Amino acid sequence: MALKELFRGAEAVIYEVNEKTLLKKRARKSYRIKELDEKLRKARTKNEINLLRRASSAGVCVPKVSGIEKYSFKMDYVKGELLKNYINALDEKELNCLFMKVGRGINALHGNNIIHGDLTTSNMILSNGKVFFIDFGLGSLSCKAEDKAVDLHLIKQALIAKHNRVWRKCFETIKENYNDAQVLERLKSVERRGRKKS
Repeated sequence: MALKELFRGAEAVIYEVNEKTLLKKRARKSYRIKELDEKLRKARTKNEINLLRRASSAGVCVPKVSGIEKYSFKMDYVKGELLKNYINALDEKELNCLFMKVGRGINALHGNNIIHGDLTTSNMILSNGKVFFIDFGLGSLSCKAEDKAVDLHLIKQALIAKHNRVWRKCFETIKENYNDAQVLERLKSVERRGRKKS
């Protein structure tokens, strides 16, 4: 039986296995040499699984992984609302409550040296009052303040682009719930570099 395709990205396709389970499969790239393509897909699949498990162990809400294969894995189907579709309708109190959870989640990820790599409101789901972080396909492990600051810069830029009316309040709440002063200091230099490029 063919699985229902839910989402197709640049690197992977998400299928619905059943109402509780999704399958994420890294797609074959025809422009790459076959051996290299297989090596990359295998390594990236393994990396994402490791990051999800590490995040879960750190107390971060992420989909639970199961059914691992070379280029794919199954995970819990987290039902809820993508933050990007939800934020603009909230009042200040609701925003503060929501982004307190986002800030604490990012703080826990970085506290365990997990770099998400694509922190946007498209990669967060509000489900039963909890914020789930999804899609660690561009993620990595790093203890460097620079890498963590770039991760924070990504979510700031995403908020400015998609939620311009409320981005300042949202990002300030993230920073208030983020404990690493060294990373927040490094963020200033990352932002200065970003302004020079634009």
